[in-house]
Amino acid sequence: MATTANSGSQTTKAKASKTATTPIAEKVTETLHESVDTLADHGASLEQKLRESASDTAANVSEKQAQAKEYWDGSAVGKYTKENPLATAGIAFAAGVLLTSLLKRK
Repeated sequence: MATTANSGSQTTKAKASKTATTPIAEKVTETLHESVDTLADHGASLEQKLRESASDTAANVSEKQAQAKEYWDGSAVGKYTKENPLATAGIAFAAGVLLTSLLKRK
């Protein structure tokens, strides 16, 4: 029974030592909590800026794609490729063969 009483008092002392803090420890804890809160605020604002930037970039890319498609559709090459797809494929194949033969000669 004496052992049980000793272990109970040790547990009480351990709990008391955990809850009893010094003014320095309290100040450090408070400062750390403030630092974490500040970092969380900065992280949230940075995340918002990144999301806005990504959204703007996506809109710009979409606009540029539309402009490029419009330019391609209006060009003579674009019209030729739509009107003669088989000839276009043949020209591309011949150009590839020619380029490959030129590069292999080195």
